[in-house]
Amino acid sequence: MGDNGQNGHNGATQRRRAVRGDVAPTLDQLDRDIFDALHRNGRESIRNVANALGVSEATIRNRFGAMVEADAMQVTAIANPSGLGYESMAMLAISTTGVSDKVGKEIASWAESSLVVMTAGHHDVIVEVVCRDRQHLLELINRVRAIDEVTSTETFVYLDMIKQTYDWRPTSE
Repeated sequence: MGDNGQNGHNGATQRRRAVRGDVAPTLDQLDRDIFDALHRNGRESIRNVANALGVSEATIRNRFGAMVEADAMQVTAIANPSGLGYESMAMLAISTTGVSDKVGKEIASWAESSLVVMTAGHHDVIVEVVCRDRQHLLELINRVRAIDEVTSTETFVYLDMIKQTYDWRPTSE
């Protein structure tokens, strides 16, 4: 096979270099096709993906590894909290004094936090939490309020989850 970018070496090397720098990795059409195949079925074998895309298994392995290394893709099982017995989910909007990323980093280390983002606007930190029950949620809110830099919190308790998606795909070049 000629060096048309499908052998995995040049593209994978560029993607690894991009990881070490400040630029996002460049994903070509083959990378997006690999992503789509694994997005449809994350348990699909490398061999089947290679056959479907008409390239070698080594190419798929190299490209897949480079995308994972570049943090462009993760392979993971998605848990459904309510299916695992967690009865209370909420979004917490937190206002802080001083450096808000200190608060965000502390809460990010807690097992109950599933999403922690720094924001601009009325609140400084937004946190999604998953708790066993309402009592656990109350304990967690009190733990947040006990952090010195926290000046106020607002809690949005989830009553029903209508949509949650992880269906993001790479954009075209």
